[in-house]
Amino acid sequence: MNPTAIQSKYLADGYLCAFYLALGLLLLLIGCSAVFAQDASSPTTSPFSAHATHLLGFEGARGNAGGALSIEGDVLHFQKPGKPVVGIKIASVRDVVLGEQSKQVGGLPMTLGTAAVPYGGGRVVSLFAHKKYDTVTLEYGDANGGFHGAIFQMNKGQGSTLRDQLAARGVHVTPNEVEPAKQSTAEVASESK
Repeated sequence: MNPTAIQSKYLADGYLCAFYLALGLLLLLIGCSAVFAQDASSPTTSPFSAHATHLLGFEGARGNAGGALSIEGDVLHFQKPGKPVVGIKIASVRDVVLGEQSKQVGGLPMTLGTAAVPYGGGRVVSLFAHKKYDTVTLEYGDANGGFHGAIFQMNKGQGSTLRDQLAARGVHVTPNEVEPAKQSTAEVASESK
């Protein structure tokens, strides 16, 4: 057995391993430099568009109308299909409040079905017959100094996305109440009597 041949084989493997290690570090540095090269001063707001139901309050839009709610530049638009676009400047929005709502789905057949289930089983059925929505309330001012409010209903999760998009553009956002108020021990003691 030739000791120099074995030694040169291990040396070649060592150089190959070092080459791959150096190549990996180089790729990692290039990837990190691309992340840090982004301009931190410019806001990273992406365009927003979602289906919403205008419940009331948006000037020029009919109540209970379904359409597209979108942010384009510095304007918040609502457009019902086949109707003109109505919008307000985002700078005129004074406050955004996000809420949750639950609606029973299924209509009359579901109501009759829950009533027909014996032994109170309709309550269990009605637990699964609800759909949750986000409600977004906007408070804004018009060009004449008037104060307005508009309420939109959106699918769960889209309301928080809209709120975050508006907050990124400098709009004041009223924080949600995370937990209901806790009862004091005196209240708990008086309820158990």
